[in-house]
Order: sequence, then C-alpha cells, then structure tokens
Amino acid sequence: MIIHHKTLISEDVIEKNFICDIEKCKGACCVEGEFGAPITEEEIKIIEAEFDNIKPFLSDKGLKEIEKNGIWEKDRDGDIVTTCRKSGECNFSSYDEKGILGCAIEKAWKAGSTTFRKPISCHLYPIRITELADYDALNYHKWDVCKPACKLGNKHKMPIYKFLKDALIRKYGEEWYNELDEVCEAFLKRK
Repeated sequence: MIIHHKTLISEDVIEKNFICDIEKCKGACCVEGEFGAPITEEEIKIIEAEFDNIKPFLSDKGLKEIEKNGIWEKDRDGDIVTTCRKSGECNFSSYDEKGILGCAIEKAWKAGSTTFRKPISCHLYPIRITELADYDALNYHKWDVCKPACKLGNKHKMPIYKFLKDALIRKYGEEWYNELDEVCEAFLKRK
C-alpha cells in the first residue's frame, strides 16, 4: 500500500493495467453481481432532485422498477446500493442500439440534461473504496467480466490510476491526482 494524503492505495492500482472494453463486455458491470452500485446519501439526494431529467434516459423496465421499489436499497451488509431488476440489471442501466448496457444517469449527463455524471463508485470502477477511520483504502476489484479490459489495458500499457484520472480527480481533486501521478511514476521506476 502507498499512503497518499488521506488515502491508502493498493499497489495493484498502480501496477495493473486496465481500459474498459465496452464492445467486448457489453456493460456487464451494470448487470453482474449480487446487488446494485454503491451510492452515498448525498448521491441519493442528487438523483432524487434530478430524477425528472434522468427519467427520459431510463428503460421502461428500469423506470417501472424504480417507481415500485425506489432508487436505493440496503445490501446484506447494510450498505446503500442502487435497486436492480430481478434479471440483475441495475435499474439505471439501459441498452443502446448495439446491445450494450450503459448508465442512464451518464447518458442524461452526456446529453446535458443533468450536471450529475453517475455514482462515484461506478465512475471509479475497477477501484473500490473502503472508508477506514482516518483513510480511504483504494483497492483494485478483480472481476472475470473485466478480462477484456485487462487485456486492452496491457496492450496500451495503461495503469488503472491513469485510466481513472477523471474519476480520481472528481473524487479527490486535481492537486491530489497530480501528486499521486508523481508518486506512482517514481514507484514504477523503482520496480
């Protein structure tokens, strides 16, 4: 682990390569797993306030489920997550014309309908954050559905922390990221 300000960063985040290969995985991270995406109470408030702007980008099934079950629930550990359909798909996911699942919230953001991009847990994937007493622990979440992303990342030699530059800046700020980049470059040179 590398300590950087109030974060503990797994060496995998620096050493492993990753570039989402959405054409190959078809957005499997929006459907695989036991529960929806982790979200914060602040994000719930934003989604509720922006829901009318996001609504046109939802699938009919997703909208129906959200109207029935709400936008969030607690998983078996008591963590807040987005609600999902019985098929496993996040209620905020919708298919595009190529059959690829994507986030309706992000589609609304790209269209300029909302200023909220998507839950930070989704934006930071494959990094998962565990909040500790004094630090955030940033770990690489390895998942079979992301094998194409690992392969593409290796081909282009793209470390996870560089692939997730925008998301990390969104979470921790540009100064934090620029300093992290220097720390990581020095770390990789020593390897």
